Amino acid sequence: MEKSLELKYIHAERIEQLPVADQELIAEAQKATAKAYASYSNFRVGAAVRLRSGKILHGANSESEVFPSGLCAERSVLYYTEANHADDPIEALAIASVPSERECYPCGGCRQVILDVERRQGSPIRVIMSGNGSASIVESAELLLPFTFKL
Repeated sequence: MEKSLELKYIHAERIEQLPVADQELIAEAQKATAKAYASYSNFRVGAAVRLRSGKILHGANSESEVFPSGLCAERSVLYYTEANHADDPIEALAIASVPSERECYPCGGCRQVILDVERRQGSPIRVIMSGNGSASIVESAELLLPFTFKL
């Protein structure tokens, strides 16, 4: 039996077309790229989350000489948030990179972790993927990983 999936997302050709709150979170993710340690790939990624309280937290990728022991920006900020602000759910996550020749999308491992966090907190996370002046947005990580791993 053949089945199909439909993926609904928002695409803004220019970040300025987005709501101000999304623009601000993208700017925070862009600032976070300055904290990245990417001496091997020279691909600096920043992530920023907005919590229900309005607080903004940041993460950046960190590479290691003993690859693959580094950590992506998304997982960095998600794990920090869960460890230190578990009672304040994440509403949105923005991702940015330098260089920024295209939109920055989360890797498979990060997609699963974002979905895990959604499940634990009991609410979806708006994922904003930005780069080269544009952005694509999904309202839940489930849309990034439709055939997800689940225990």
